[in-house]
Amino acid sequence: MKHLTLLALALTLIVSICVAKSPYQSVLQHSRIRGRPHGPNVCAMQKIQGTDKKYFTNCKQWYHRKICGKPTVISYECCPGYEKVQGEKGCPAALPLVNIYNTLGVVGATTTQMYSDRAQLRGEIEGPGSFTFFAPSNEAWAALPTEILDALVSNVNIELLNALHYHMVNKRLTSDDLKHGAAFSSMYQDFDVHIHHYSNGIITVNCARLVKTDQHATNGIVHVVDRVITAITQDVGSLLDIDDDLETLRTAVAAAGLTTMLENEGHYTIFAPTNEAFEKIPADTLTRILGDPVALKDMLNYHILKNMHCSESIVSGTPLETLQGTVLEVGCDGDEMTLNGKAIIQSKDKLGTNGVVHYINELLIPDSAKTLMELAEGSTVTTATKMFVDAGLSTHLSGSEAITMLAPQNDAFKGSLTMTGEMKKLMRNHLIKDKLSSKGLYHGQELETLGGLKLRVFVYRNNLCIENACIAAHDKTGRFATMLTVDKVLAPPMGTVMDVLKADNRFSTLVGAIQKAGLTELLNKPGASTVFAPTNAAFQAMPSAELNKIMGNSQQLASFLKQHMAEELLVSGGVTSHTRVKVMQGERLELGLRNQTMYVNRVPVVDADLMATNGVVHALNAIIKPLPPKVQSDQAAGSVGMTRTAAVRSGTRVLRNDDLFQKVMKSRSSRTITRVQ
Repeated sequence: MKHLTLLALALTLIVSICVAKSPYQSVLQHSRIRGRPHGPNVCAMQKIQGTDKKYFTNCKQWYHRKICGKPTVISYECCPGYEKVQGEKGCPAALPLVNIYNTLGVVGATTTQMYSDRAQLRGEIEGPGSFTFFAPSNEAWAALPTEILDALVSNVNIELLNALHYHMVNKRLTSDDLKHGAAFSSMYQDFDVHIHHYSNGIITVNCARLVKTDQHATNGIVHVVDRVITAITQDVGSLLDIDDDLETLRTAVAAAGLTTMLENEGHYTIFAPTNEAFEKIPADTLTRILGDPVALKDMLNYHILKNMHCSESIVSGTPLETLQGTVLEVGCDGDEMTLNGKAIIQSKDKLGTNGVVHYINELLIPDSAKTLMELAEGSTVTTATKMFVDAGLSTHLSGSEAITMLAPQNDAFKGSLTMTGEMKKLMRNHLIKDKLSSKGLYHGQELETLGGLKLRVFVYRNNLCIENACIAAHDKTGRFATMLTVDKVLAPPMGTVMDVLKADNRFSTLVGAIQKAGLTELLNKPGASTVFAPTNAAFQAMPSAELNKIMGNSQQLASFLKQHMAEELLVSGGVTSHTRVKVMQGERLELGLRNQTMYVNRVPVVDADLMATNGVVHALNAIIKPLPPKVQSDQAAGSVGMTRTAAVRSGTRVLRNDDLFQKVMKSRSSRTITRVQ
């Protein structure tokens, strides 16, 4: 019991330590593990080829050897706070603990050290105190626009000093203290610096990435950052107000009633479409959305993420939730930030007190703000869309009517497509009254089309089908209507199973057999059955003697036919690799699907899904025969044999085992064990 208690305590401590780790510390630990073969306190770093950007490595990046889609080179460096010793492996020595001014030199932030001298900040960061210095790297100062740098260095006692003070906090903050969404008062007029600590281990301050973290000093701590940061005084709503390039967006935000939200507290990410982005949209579409408050709000919320994401936080494609409720795939391609795989971000990281703004040159329109016609654009149903238009149904696709469109994929249409009266009627029956969701459909449900037909819903283990057409993609839910992509052109039922067979000359022999066997009423009455219908060719392929024998006895004929009739309605889309169906007479049939062909007891179906009001017909060019019995494997048979042999010999074995047991119990070792207990 004592050992169990200690074990439980140990496990609790381990779990507590693991849970308490920050994302940054977790990534750092992974880098330490990867660097361990090279000596103590060595961290593995990944550097993007052709750049100076380095990252501690996490598990995913380590195996992919890519960051932002670009190949990386692995290097091994001393972990934060350690240094090499000549002649020894790894980084065994801790860095000397000196004041912040000298620490800037130790960590390579020599430009910040130089400007601290010029601004007469040296005395402050050499003296007593407990400071956090977010020190720009040498590269960060070099990347600063010339006019800004000139303005700073031309007035070192005020502008440069203020800029450096804004990089400082008057207390020691380690990486563990830099929590996501935190804000700390800087030493420049108490303006806040904004911290974001992302799940991938990246930490930013005002969107500048911490590239060297936790460099301890006697009077504080230094974190090296990859850019010079500036004070933030305006919210994101105000940022939109003062930029002429966002005039159309500003008008749309006001019309949607979102102005107040963008002025309140929050951590928003706004992908702000420029005036040019709005101009790229067709005038009719833009006018419709701007005049529809619901669609407009949906569209704008689709440009706003629920959480704040600086560009430096993105190292791979990540789905991020928007205020509209769906997700945007935010990623990167080298230095380019991408949205849904497209490099449309022309300016990034314009920071406000309650979020960040990235400028985009393309307007994002979510499905929820689109008409059916717009939903279909650029998709796999362009042929169906053209057919709807040719059938004179375009007003239904672009209007505000609540409908659901069953849109067959392009490859569902075969041969030449002539718009006849029948085809117009068929396309009309692909439009269902009411706006539906596939998740709300249930087995046996009936859906009424604009053409007046009732379509049945079939729910299978592997598929959801409406008559013969099965759902082939996720729903696209528009402003007023829904588009369901299906794998086939709809074949609405046009009569009973008997009517379907009579209307097709291929089944004349089968129809005669059904009538002779007295099964006509069975195939005419309401129900849900599946008929695997042998064609005339199938009957002709039978030996004459066998065919005559079956046809000469009505009872035997009825039994033969019922072996081809299942007691459930099964369309081809509901068949998996191993499907079994119960027939009206005889053993279950085994169905399968290979190369998009359906098989019944290994007989291929030559024409599937002939829909009827009381069932479905699948045509076969061969008679269904029972499958041969499955042969038991040699291993299984051997196992059975061994069991039987063991049973026969069990008496002798029990006696032998009993003798052995008595000898063991009388042995010295057994007596010793008894005493110990």
